[in-house]
Amino acid sequence: MTNYTEGLDYAKEQDKNDTLSHYRNQFHIPKDKDGNDWLYFTGNSLGLQPKATQDYIQQELNDWANLGVEGHFEAKNPWMPYHEFLTESMAKIVGAKPIEVVVMNTLTTNLHLLMVSFYQPTKKKYKIVIESDAFPSDRYAVQTQLNFHGFDADEGLIEWKPRKGEDLLNIEDLETILEEQGDEIALLLIGGVNYYTGQYLDLKRIAEIGHAKNCMVGIDLAHGAGNVPLELHDSGIDFAAWCTYKYLNSGPGSLGGLFVHEKHAHNKELKKFAGWWSHNKSTRFNMRQPLDIIPGAEGWQLSNPPILSMAAIKASLDMFEEVGMKALREKSEKLTGYFEFLLKGLNNDKIKIITPSNPKERGCQLSIQVQDSDKSLHKKLTEAHIITDWREPDVIRCAPVPLYNTFEDVYRMVEKLKEILS
Repeated sequence: MTNYTEGLDYAKEQDKNDTLSHYRNQFHIPKDKDGNDWLYFTGNSLGLQPKATQDYIQQELNDWANLGVEGHFEAKNPWMPYHEFLTESMAKIVGAKPIEVVVMNTLTTNLHLLMVSFYQPTKKKYKIVIESDAFPSDRYAVQTQLNFHGFDADEGLIEWKPRKGEDLLNIEDLETILEEQGDEIALLLIGGVNYYTGQYLDLKRIAEIGHAKNCMVGIDLAHGAGNVPLELHDSGIDFAAWCTYKYLNSGPGSLGGLFVHEKHAHNKELKKFAGWWSHNKSTRFNMRQPLDIIPGAEGWQLSNPPILSMAAIKASLDMFEEVGMKALREKSEKLTGYFEFLLKGLNNDKIKIITPSNPKERGCQLSIQVQDSDKSLHKKLTEAHIITDWREPDVIRCAPVPLYNTFEDVYRMVEKLKEILS
């Protein structure tokens, strides 16, 4: 455990010794009307724009202008195989093999496409387990999948809930659910890092619990990719999906990614929806060939991808390739630990951190519950150019992101919170 010290001088000293501090200058930091940097703590919702992104997108615009359709083959980064330029870096970020990863579509679209393959209910084994406070989009996705297959969504949905009086999920309760109802459960679809509490769950154990009852296991990593160290291949989960606009800084609504474990890579019996980008690359343009699905995650693609979005993703992934998740994680744990230290130092009974205190069980988000507060607290922070994330009824989500947030950011945020609360 790091020994933290109070005071601005300590924060500045930590920033001075931070080997990643220069990466902040590679991002556009929003500023107030006087040119002062905002304190931006919402990388968990939308990551900041890398300065290089504009050049990456401009390259593709130039090639489109100068080459037209020939850019598919003659561009500096040919568009035909463009998604392949992202695969290796993305695989490293999520701890996967290249054959297991592809960048495509958006998160909920990918979850639906994956459930076509991995949610194959029978009359007896059809139920789906989600965490009780799953992100709404996940809930809507599984409810509509249940309905699509002819089941009652209320009856078919099982919620893994925190114990009474607690905020966090207990893995033993998931085991109990599977022991009692496992013969009726077809799929576990769990948020690997919970969007509300920031709890980072043990994916390997979830996979073991699900597979012991012959259930498929999928993970939503919207708040995990680029944030926490993921070992998706070793975890044994069947599939996962994530977005790239949060911790991966690819821009609003940018493409997502998906993972399908290598054990499913060559299973031609696996049901899936297909399009021409699912088809064998060597015969794709023969046009009149019977469908020949590409092995691995690429086989879940449907259409040729939006290159401008992929260019923005490439700009970010090139930076991640340079920095590495290990260094990011080390700084993240220090930064979040410092944040927790300062919040506890306020000695305010109204403040409760609902994110796990163990750094191994959280990413860089801290969710701060403020008793008797309403959105006016968030509004006051915003008026002070401190950008946090309000979640009803009384939680402020704050994510000091290691690529661009500083110890001084954290110090100044807590000082302003102290001032507002007093």
